[in-house]
Amino acid sequence: MATTQKGMAYLRQELQRKQTRAQIRYLFYDMKILARDLNISTPPGLTHFMPVLGWCGKAVDSVADRLTFREWRNDPFDFAGIYAANNPDVIYDQAVTGALIGSCDFIYISPDDDGFPRLQVLDCRNATGVIDPITQLLTEGYAVLERDDVGAAKMEAYFEPYRTRYYRGNKIIQTVNHPVPYPLLVPVIYRPTSDRPFGHSRITRACMDIMTSAIRTLKRSEISAEFYSYPQRYASGISEDSEVDLDRWRASMSALLTFTKDEEGERPTLGQFTAGSMSPHVEHLRMFAAAFSGETGLTLDDLGFASDNPSSYDAIKAAHEGLRLTARKAQRCFTVGLRNAGYLAACLRDRYPFLRQQVVNTTAAWGPVFEPDTAGIGAIGDATTKINQAVPGYITSETIHDLTGIAPGGST
Repeated sequence: MATTQKGMAYLRQELQRKQTRAQIRYLFYDMKILARDLNISTPPGLTHFMPVLGWCGKAVDSVADRLTFREWRNDPFDFAGIYAANNPDVIYDQAVTGALIGSCDFIYISPDDDGFPRLQVLDCRNATGVIDPITQLLTEGYAVLERDDVGAAKMEAYFEPYRTRYYRGNKIIQTVNHPVPYPLLVPVIYRPTSDRPFGHSRITRACMDIMTSAIRTLKRSEISAEFYSYPQRYASGISEDSEVDLDRWRASMSALLTFTKDEEGERPTLGQFTAGSMSPHVEHLRMFAAAFSGETGLTLDDLGFASDNPSSYDAIKAAHEGLRLTARKAQRCFTVGLRNAGYLAACLRDRYPFLRQQVVNTTAAWGPVFEPDTAGIGAIGDATTKINQAVPGYITSETIHDLTGIAPGGST
């Protein structure tokens, strides 16, 4: 581990520098983003109207919902027991979803009154650190644990090996010493690379740009729908000195309108302008949907453009091949962070600095990305029989559990 630390002031500055970009992605996920209006076709009365679109949320949830953490295998330090005491159904989902949105989340570990580890997920808007690219653990970390009503940091924590210091108003209020040789703040990262060790967001720049354009298309379609529903009409040939008061609502809704001839025997001519078609807006939105699906591995069905024919398990799986690969990659990335958090929590629980090499063989078992239907289970059964006839015992009940999500006894 590195011995030179950059300090809390540096980490606080780094968090402030990256917070804006992370907040933008959360706004896209929460459908609270305001797309820039080009002010070309918007009437003054609709300037502040802006529709919402949930494609970015769909891009995140389509992966997060398929990542079902099942169990720890080869678990001599009882990671399962630690997570079981910390609401695993919630903490796994929080860590996974937040990492997909902002590229990383952090698991904050602290001892309770009895010294047992407590786990809490902090998103990347409230935590950061200096990462060791080999272990994927931090050499030092910083987190905002509490904010006031205007979003300013109210309580902060600085994480070091063997020590965590808590601050309120830039004053140390508590120092907690522990036997763990790493900071008790563990990153859970999605798709890290050598140049971006804290990973990449599922909500890419392309996703944000495409969805912003799609939102503007929705707004233009709403404006066109007003004119489509209430097309413009005209009346020609009305005398300039006519005293007829032509109320536009009465003219539109009345079943019978009467116009008398003027002194010269002429009468006005009524007409209606051709209403604009909604089809160009639908096709334009479909174009953006196709671009977004190509960026995220979703299909047009996922984005609201339903196909006519229902899909089988094999068809759904084939159409989502890119999504399947993304989910499998995410499983590998998240296993590292969750295992590191379990390792540090075990050190804290047992009050002993175990070697990290002692947990490298502990693996995470995830549920299948696509759960097979009855036909798919039958095909797996036939293939299992043939393989085990060729190589007896090659496919076990554990393998079947991984493929189908069905555990021995019928549970999942």
